[in-house]
Amino acid sequence: MFLGIDTGGTYTDAVLVDDSGCVISTAKALTTKYDLSLGIQNAVQRALPHPPPDIQLVALSSTLATNAIVEGKGNPICLLLIGYDPQLIEDRGFEKLVADERIVFISGGHTVEGEEQQPLDFDAAREAILTHALYVAAFAISGYFGVYNPTHELRVKRLVRRLTSLPVTCGHELTTRLDAPLRALTVALNARLIPLMHQLILEVREFLAIQGIRAPLMVVKGDGSLIDASVALERPVETIMSGPAASVIGGLHLCQVKDAMVVDIGGTTTDIALVRNGYPTLNLKGARVGGWQTMIEAMEVHTTGLGGDSEVHLDKAGNLVVGPQRVVPLSLLAAEHPIILEVLRHQLERPLEPNAGYFVIRERPLKTDRNSLTEPQHQIWERLENGPISVSELLEKSEIPLHLRYSLDALIEQGLVVTSAFTPTDAVHVLGRYCCGSVEAANLCAEIWARRLGMSKEEFCERVVKQVIIQAGHAVVESALASEGSVSLGNPESVGYLFVDRALGASDGGNLDVTLSLRRPIIGVGAPAGTYLTPLAKKLNTQFYLPEHFEVANAIGAVVGSVVQKVRILIRQPKGKDDAYRVYLPFGVRDFPKLDDAARYAQNTAYRLARHHALQVGASKAKVYVERKDIIVPIANQDLYLETEIVATAVGRPQTKMRVEETDLLPLKEGKIK
Repeated sequence: MFLGIDTGGTYTDAVLVDDSGCVISTAKALTTKYDLSLGIQNAVQRALPHPPPDIQLVALSSTLATNAIVEGKGNPICLLLIGYDPQLIEDRGFEKLVADERIVFISGGHTVEGEEQQPLDFDAAREAILTHALYVAAFAISGYFGVYNPTHELRVKRLVRRLTSLPVTCGHELTTRLDAPLRALTVALNARLIPLMHQLILEVREFLAIQGIRAPLMVVKGDGSLIDASVALERPVETIMSGPAASVIGGLHLCQVKDAMVVDIGGTTTDIALVRNGYPTLNLKGARVGGWQTMIEAMEVHTTGLGGDSEVHLDKAGNLVVGPQRVVPLSLLAAEHPIILEVLRHQLERPLEPNAGYFVIRERPLKTDRNSLTEPQHQIWERLENGPISVSELLEKSEIPLHLRYSLDALIEQGLVVTSAFTPTDAVHVLGRYCCGSVEAANLCAEIWARRLGMSKEEFCERVVKQVIIQAGHAVVESALASEGSVSLGNPESVGYLFVDRALGASDGGNLDVTLSLRRPIIGVGAPAGTYLTPLAKKLNTQFYLPEHFEVANAIGAVVGSVVQKVRILIRQPKGKDDAYRVYLPFGVRDFPKLDDAARYAQNTAYRLARHHALQVGASKAKVYVERKDIIVPIANQDLYLETEIVATAVGRPQTKMRVEETDLLPLKEGKIK
């Protein structure tokens, strides 16, 4: 038995599957963003039968890294830059990640040939480590051209470990691609996330132990592959886009389709990924998260703020819009706090107010001192002590409503308070297509909106559902165009946008009738997928797959994934040495007189390293594939040799509890954080 867990933006899913991938049980619980482990515990306890079976493997897909980067969370770190020119990182936004005094420039680094450009200033490195160790949670190291020769990075890393008990990561361990500032940025992001990931992994392990589950714990990377939790502790930045990647793997597993678009509609976002020949498309340039461009390879996923729990509102032009803000559906709020039914009835009896149908409630405990709040924020916080309050009531009792509104918005931005309003989830409650909360609350708020727009509540709810389909359709078309190059629909006034609107049935008038055909089928996953993607596939004239257990595909994807590790080794001729071929290795450089000798050595080394890495990150055994690519350019009737790239890919299923016991492996280490 294997246990898969996925923490989404709104819900945390848990699934129990057997070793053939068949689903035994599933469960959902609300995601507790202030403490992901609580939502995980709730979902797992609901999914496990009593007594719980003997779990052999646990796999976790987590939003922690992505959310932390988006929200600017992280712990203080020290960034050691070896051989960098300070001007190289100016205006790159490093001050948002690392305090200026914690960025230390050390002499050293290498050239593009892998030669030492300056000797490493070992004494300066030692002084920097001792100076900052008491004030930071981790160290990040990046050396100039460290991907071609990481010896300076490795020497400083060993020094950090000798002098401190703090975690430390090198740039060449996260990427083999060139771009010194971006590599420094990536390793800095990674270091900031280590303590946060450590806390989550520790709490999950403790909870599993209480449940009697002593199985290996794996974590999903952004490319959909798995790594042991102990490795995720060291390289948490590799888990960005973990959730969307798990949904793609889950969709492929459930459908066995080789070419498709996987569309995951959740509570907060809609994620779209293209699959070719059974493999998801990877973003080789690196995932972009929260405005930060990283060098972490992840699935090419297009995300839009549209989900079942997105806020329904009017834009400045008075058009009905869904999202991108996530709110608590009123049907869900009323199920937990029936008192709001009385408030909604009262709002319907009175002249319609702008804030009718909107409520606020505390989302998480206030962990810091209450003195950190302003006086108006403190007043709002105190008034929410006993449960949700309507925004109308909150503002009408204030002497300065506008000032209080700003304070309320600040509390929402900090994640302390959340809004509850009408959502697509409420609309399908009214239409009788879904029921997991208070149908009465959904009906009452739909009546408020219907009065506001001058229509029946059923007509209003159908418009909401239609709007979700239209916005999801635009996202699918945008994603399909993006895969063909830098093509976009343009702004809402563009012809392309108009054509897609017509094809999706956004307007009935006009002189043109437009039909679109998507050449790839759609695989729908996520709880609302059936409601919105079935009619969307018809409008796009494509085949639609809605597999069994589509609503928990993310958690299934987490546990059915494989361990995949790649090693890239480059071969070039050093400048001025036509009779030498230099192999750039993860531990230094080595020269050979012949290309075939260099390639043979690189292939053997890449093979061994890929296999070693796969076993190190949790594979039970690994099959290794090695590719060689010679880049030769014809110039003036001659072939000019540029470089050779050797890529070894190791693939294997993760270790199971039985396998661990058989091989007598050592228990996983938690790691030490000072």
